Amino acid sequence: MNRAVFLDRDGVLNRNVWNPETSDDESPLTPEQFELLPKVIPALHLLKDSGYLLFVVSNQPNYAKGKASKEVLDAIHCRLETALAEAGIAMTAYYYCFHHPTLTGQCVCRKPSPHFLFKARDTFDVDLGCSWMIGDRATDIECGLSAGTKTVRIVDSTASSVGENLSAVDLWSAVKRIVSDLGR
Repeated sequence: MNRAVFLDRDGVLNRNVWNPETSDDESPLTPEQFELLPKVIPALHLLKDSGYLLFVVSNQPNYAKGKASKEVLDAIHCRLETALAEAGIAMTAYYYCFHHPTLTGQCVCRKPSPHFLFKARDTFDVDLGCSWMIGDRATDIECGLSAGTKTVRIVDSTASSVGENLSAVDLWSAVKRIVSDLGR
């Protein structure tokens, strides 16, 4: 069986963008706003070199909210895929939920549901007990715990714990801890 790392996208791989309409940091709303965070590429290389399959698992409700068209979301995804390809990194799969519970109703795929982790398990022979979920929100951690993975929460100093196995300030710090955990 394979080991995997499941990665939330916004706030883990790329910067969130300040939205003055909501007074909050959110997913990019245009391809031009998409920017990888520092040390993401070396972190992903280290995971690949350590034998992990890589998956992106991300809630993307801006389509349901009417903030971005499917074409814009596809263009943002293309920016991510291109940046990774230029660095020699290929994700095993990308799983996006475009729903929002109050606008489109309940769905099986929106985190904290572990649906996409189970789908990866079944499709790519992933051992969830030897795998990790890395995210910046409580729903990411709940998703990983529900699926039986270990979890890392990317947090700032003000965030409270939600039961994650580890916390880190960025993906690079998280990956160094995951890889050092391999030797135990």
